[in-house]
Amino acid sequence: MQKIVEFIVEHSSYAPWMTFGMILLAGFNIPISIDVIMVLSAVLAATAIPEHTYSLYLSILIGAYFSAWIAYGVGRLLGKKLLKLRWFAKILHQERLTKVGAFYDKHGFLTLLFGRFIPFGIRNCIFMTAGMSHSHFGRFAMRDMVACFVWVTTCFYAFYNIGLNYQLLMQRVKIINIGIFLAFSVTVIGLVWYKKHKKKRAS
Repeated sequence: MQKIVEFIVEHSSYAPWMTFGMILLAGFNIPISIDVIMVLSAVLAATAIPEHTYSLYLSILIGAYFSAWIAYGVGRLLGKKLLKLRWFAKILHQERLTKVGAFYDKHGFLTLLFGRFIPFGIRNCIFMTAGMSHSHFGRFAMRDMVACFVWVTTCFYAFYNIGLNYQLLMQRVKIINIGIFLAFSVTVIGLVWYKKHKKKRAS
């Protein structure tokens, strides 16, 4: 991860394009975490490459939106054939598809909105399920436009602010760690003293 960060910083002028490209690849269910990319981009924008803040935000927003189109297209084009591919079968097993499909048919926009905030393959599963069920693409695209905007804006802003306050957070984490260490030490010393005191009284 450190090497990736250094590479992005050294080639900061290309960072938005790299981000955009990796997010598009995630639409094909290639194991690239959009969430990790977003966290990394937001923190780097706040700390190392602030001049690319808006371009990084837009690259994630547009990339995530079109990545969903790719996942939808894969689901629509291949349909149930995806279940026969080991690469997809781990995430798109029949039970999950049935549950996600039923929820999407019933709730539509809310499925996309809340699904955007759920990592670990659930997000792509929703998009592919929509494609596999031949849901109206225009309706899907309009709903996900709003869902994607809410998700990216919320998360990017949150992680950007964490990056701005990184040093303060690290100081607080150190204080908390010291407090936990002291509490643990006092507890261990107390237990040792109690056992010795108990043995003396017994003897």
